[in-house]
Amino acid sequence: MHIFCAAFPFALLIPVCCSAATSQMWEEWKTQHNRGYSNQTEAALRRAIWEKNLLLVLTHNQEASAGKHSFVMGLNHLADMTAEEINERLNGLKLEEPLRFRNGTFNDAASLSIPESVDWRERGLVGPVRNQGSCGSCWAFSSLGALEGQMKKKTGVLITLSPQNLVDCSIPDRNFGCNGGFITKSYSYIIRNRGVDSESFYPYEHQNGKCRYSDKGKAAYCSDLHILPQGDEAALQAAVASVGPIAVAVNAMLSSFQLYKGGLYNVPDCNPVLINHAVLVVGYGTDGGQDYWLVKNSWGTDWGEGGFIRMARNKKNLCGIATLGVYPIL
Repeated sequence: MHIFCAAFPFALLIPVCCSAATSQMWEEWKTQHNRGYSNQTEAALRRAIWEKNLLLVLTHNQEASAGKHSFVMGLNHLADMTAEEINERLNGLKLEEPLRFRNGTFNDAASLSIPESVDWRERGLVGPVRNQGSCGSCWAFSSLGALEGQMKKKTGVLITLSPQNLVDCSIPDRNFGCNGGFITKSYSYIIRNRGVDSESFYPYEHQNGKCRYSDKGKAAYCSDLHILPQGDEAALQAAVASVGPIAVAVNAMLSSFQLYKGGLYNVPDCNPVLINHAVLVVGYGTDGGQDYWLVKNSWGTDWGEGGFIRMARNKKNLCGIATLGVYPIL
């Protein structure tokens, strides 16, 4: 029903998708995403939010079919939440202190022969898409994604690392578990701790827990980190090309990002200063003459293009994609 309604001309959507069809879509959506509510008041509230997002999606996609947008939106597992709720619960990146931007330029950028496109998934440096759930732990998934890539380059083996290890154990390094954290302080913990456990040894629990790191589960380490020059997309491109996946921060406050389904995400009013969500750049390329970044999220495979988003590149640091780029040094 969702696909059927989304394909209708918008003028016909109002009568078709606002009564029995809407109720059927709502029930199908709840079943698909295993959604249940504690009482009728909560259910009514969630349906009202969902219907508002439904109208937003249908309107946007109708405009996209008319050529006004280069991406489409969809009713994913976040569709019964407001943008404010998503920002509060999922977007847990803490803003770095200015002094952390002490690293200079990406020294190798000028001498590199940079390929036109890169996709580190094809080289086995990118692990499976995961879902952080209702825990503001994006910072942990992002930082570990970059470390997984570096360990793969060194050892030839890709091992999924434990965000729960960081959530539980990096509090002394001034991270805040499910209440948010810093990409850089993830590496500070790993350096101080001399390692981080694997996901299989220290599974993710979607909530804060007691630290139980063990050397028996140690699967990765790093000795330092490098912070890319702030706002420099050329430096980010050079780093992605030569280093591998890079942990970055973006502005994920807009409903268009939260309900992104596919295509090239280009929203000119996406403020590059208001970064609040940590993700992983795993490549870049060009599609139909439009440059893009290939970005891995931690909101599960129901979001975006199987958990990935293509974000417009060379558009004045759209959504702050190059405001904070970090990678670990083994």
